[in-house]
Amino acid sequence: MNLRRRTLIRLISFLTAAAALLFARNYLLMESNKRSAILIRNSYARALEDLAASADNISITIEKQLCSGTSKQQAILANKLFNEATNAKQAISRLPMRDVSLENTYKYLSQVGNYAVSIAEKTPDNSLSQKDYENLKQLRSYAEQLSDTLWELERAVSSGEIDIYSVSDNYNNAKVPGITEGFTEFEEGFTSYPTLIYDGPFSDHIMEKTPEMTKHEEEINGEKALERAARALQMSSADLNVTSRSEGRLPCRIFSDTDNTVSCAVTDKGGFVSYFIKSVQPQKANISVEEALTFAKNHLENSGYRNMKVTYYEKIQNTLTVNFAYYIDKITCYTDLVKVTVSLEDGDIIGFDATGFIVNHRQRAFPEKVMSVRECKKRLSPYLTCLSSGMALIPTDGGGEQYCYEYKCRSEDGRDILVYINAQTGREEQLLILLESEDGTLTM
Repeated sequence: MNLRRRTLIRLISFLTAAAALLFARNYLLMESNKRSAILIRNSYARALEDLAASADNISITIEKQLCSGTSKQQAILANKLFNEATNAKQAISRLPMRDVSLENTYKYLSQVGNYAVSIAEKTPDNSLSQKDYENLKQLRSYAEQLSDTLWELERAVSSGEIDIYSVSDNYNNAKVPGITEGFTEFEEGFTSYPTLIYDGPFSDHIMEKTPEMTKHEEEINGEKALERAARALQMSSADLNVTSRSEGRLPCRIFSDTDNTVSCAVTDKGGFVSYFIKSVQPQKANISVEEALTFAKNHLENSGYRNMKVTYYEKIQNTLTVNFAYYIDKITCYTDLVKVTVSLEDGDIIGFDATGFIVNHRQRAFPEKVMSVRECKKRLSPYLTCLSSGMALIPTDGGGEQYCYEYKCRSEDGRDILVYINAQTGREEQLLILLESEDGTLTM
């Protein structure tokens, strides 16, 4: 009797264990399938977002072509446009679009890059024909339609209205309801035809070179660096400690508090505050943009920064980020930048970044022999109306600087454009498209 009972108990234990193992196996398989589905869904979503961004960049680059007045800049923009069109086609190839014909979309993406290259090569006299301008406008119109379609699709996918990937037993053959409709509509819209860490002008140009302000400075000790960090954060030095370091061209000690709610980098040489961040999220806006700008200016003055000019600002989630450039002898030095972020809840300075200033600021001798502002103005595109002009120092991709006339212009369709003409050579160096709203001024 006892033997039978023990046998029964063992049998029950075995079956229970087997059931548990089977359940665990099935659970792991389900989780594995779920993770695979999530990975594929995220991959599709990323491809859609990349495609929408490429469409935006195509539209922006064509607009810059309309505003360009020189063949050199036309060639640069044409090359960029060709690359963006290639990126867009690559993004489409990563989407599950087996059941829809994209003949017109592919044709457009191929032609837009090739056409831009062709007109850039045939205009050595710096001029486009009226037909060229009309064709570019039409190409831009299609780019804007494609961009609108794609961002609407991206919104629908993000909100869950469209499931970009449906889980099935064999997800290699999964159908994706809804995503093809937007492309079909865009395809049918073709009748004839011959895409933004938006930011302020040149604000992301941190150079890979020896920082100007620190190269002749002595190294400071940890105690002095701690004092500088505490002063910048308006905290007691007893509440801060070194948590890490940053090396590279601008070696720094990085300080934080025990809860990691603040971070402040102080350069080893010279003890300059490179940046600081306070991890707070203002819940409401109690002060105006004008008041916030005053707080930002006062902070720079108190930190020893003089002759700084507001070049742009942006309001996001109850904060205001202000971009300042060094301004001397009526020249805006976009190379020497400081960013200040202000809480609109109480005016507290919750972000500061002087890296661009520390890397680039120095005493300069500006060239005396330059072309006249009137002569350089002749290089502007006939698509633009000049509103004002000034002098500017802008960074180059190679780490240098260019002394330019800065022309604020308006295009035929009402967009405000900044055009930079080299004051020594008359060459068109850069174009920026301004986006002005109640929340700030941004550029593309």
